[in-house]
Parts: sequence; structure tokens; C-alpha cells
Amino acid sequence: MQGTRMAPSTQGGAREGRGQGERLMWLTTQRVFYAGLLGRAAERTMGGHGVYVSPAGAPPNRLRVGGGAWQSGELLVVPPQVPHEIESAHPLILNLLIESESVDPAGMPDWLQHCGPVQAPAFVQRVRESHAQLLAASARGQRFDGLDFDRQFFGAPLASRTLDARIRKVIDAINADPAAATSAEECAASVHLSFSRFLHLFKQETGMAFRAFRAWKRARSLLRYVRQTATLTDIALEAGYPDSTHFSHSIRQVYGLKPSDILAGSRRLALHDAAGAAYRPFTSPFRHLRQ
Repeated sequence: MQGTRMAPSTQGGAREGRGQGERLMWLTTQRVFYAGLLGRAAERTMGGHGVYVSPAGAPPNRLRVGGGAWQSGELLVVPPQVPHEIESAHPLILNLLIESESVDPAGMPDWLQHCGPVQAPAFVQRVRESHAQLLAASARGQRFDGLDFDRQFFGAPLASRTLDARIRKVIDAINADPAAATSAEECAASVHLSFSRFLHLFKQETGMAFRAFRAWKRARSLLRYVRQTATLTDIALEAGYPDSTHFSHSIRQVYGLKPSDILAGSRRLALHDAAGAAYRPFTSPFRHLRQ
């Protein structure tokens, strides 16, 4: 698949029908590629590096960071935890998400270290071609397990972030079971750190406060439920939220959309969940601390 080069799909038909056969999400523990509907999103705050690419022939997307002026470009970049709004005149948007704890910020491509519109035409073309390639593979029933996300979109692995082993242990546990109601105190005790030292070290190592990190990972886990037929209440409880009200509020803060709108916009989405095994219920490494 790496050697296959395919032209982007031709756009046509009525506006509401365009893009329906091009919707796809590739979900891994540390990466997401989403080609689908944007919806009427309000301000959003994602926990990873966000990359927005307009499809071939589409008008540039528009970005507003923190209530500032609108900017436009075919490639827009937003760092983690930066509130922003995104608009697309086209029904389809191409979006990559790179988890902040997985990459060395200083080792990322120069253009990925900025905020706002950037110029990287070769990358834009690669994303568009990868979208077409992944659609073709999905249509053939091909699993994405054997594909390397970074090589597919960036041509080479992104530099990994070096983390303190104690913080890495906590992060791995949260990624394995984002629904677990594990407190910062429990995490600190599990790696033999004082509460205050743990909070300081966690933010120093990841660039995010522990509470924001855990909230993001829980909200991110919604992505693997978007094709399920369960009720919103069932999904909320499965994802670790105490009730549907808290679930809806948290999801709107992260994605700028109601959970019901996210699920409704995913009905024709081809979902490839390479991280599914990591999110299946199992005994949390911290669960014994809550007993």
C-alpha cells in the first residue's frame, strides 16, 4: 500500500450527498485520521496536535484561535490544549490528531510546531493521496493493522517523546483504561511519589495537567463508540462518565459538538479501530487501590 498512488476522489452531486462515500476514521492509541463531516462545531479544545487539511479542489478551511481573527489555509495546525474554532465550506474535512505525550515537540517537522495556517504542500498532497489509498483498502475489506500511521502520512516515524518511567507507567494505564475513575492521589501512590511532586512532574513531562490529560483521554475514547447502536447513556457509562449530563458537557468542551451530533454524523463512517483491544474492559492496574 505504501507504494500505491491514487488520485483523490472526484467530487460531485448535491452538497448534502457529497463526501458520503469518503468518510473514514483510522483510530490508534496515539494517532487518529478522520475524513468526515465537521458539523457546526463551536469552540473546541483537543488534547493532541491537530492538523486540518482541505480536500483537493475544496476552498481553504478557516480557523479562529481563542476568539481571535479568522485565518484560512489548506493546511491548519493547532497545538494541544489550544481553544479554537474550525470552519469548512466543504462537507468533508481531513483531520489528523497526534497525541502530545507520544512525540518530542522539538523533533516534529518545523511546520507542525506552529499554530495557524502553514505551508507544507508536499504533506497536504500526501494526506489527500493517503485518504484515497485508505478508502480503497477499506473498500477491499483490508485491515489497517499492518500499516504504519506515521510512514503513511509523514513518510517516517515522528520522534518519540522521552518520559520519566513513572509518568510513562501512569500514562500507559490511562491509555489502556481511560474509563477508570482513578484519582491523581492513587496514581501518585502507585509510582511512589508525593501528590504534589506527581502533579508537577506529570505536567513537566507531558505539557498537560493531570486532570486535563485524563479528561481528554476519556473524551477521546468516545471515538471508538461512534458506530455503536447503544444509547448515549450506555456509551457515557461505558466511557467512564457518571451520567449523561456530565458526558454531554465534557464532550462539547472537547469537540465543540453534542455527543448525539457526533454519532449522527458518523453513520456512514468506515471505522478502523486499531486501538480497540486497548479499550476493551479489563482489570485496571489501579483498580485494587479503589477497593
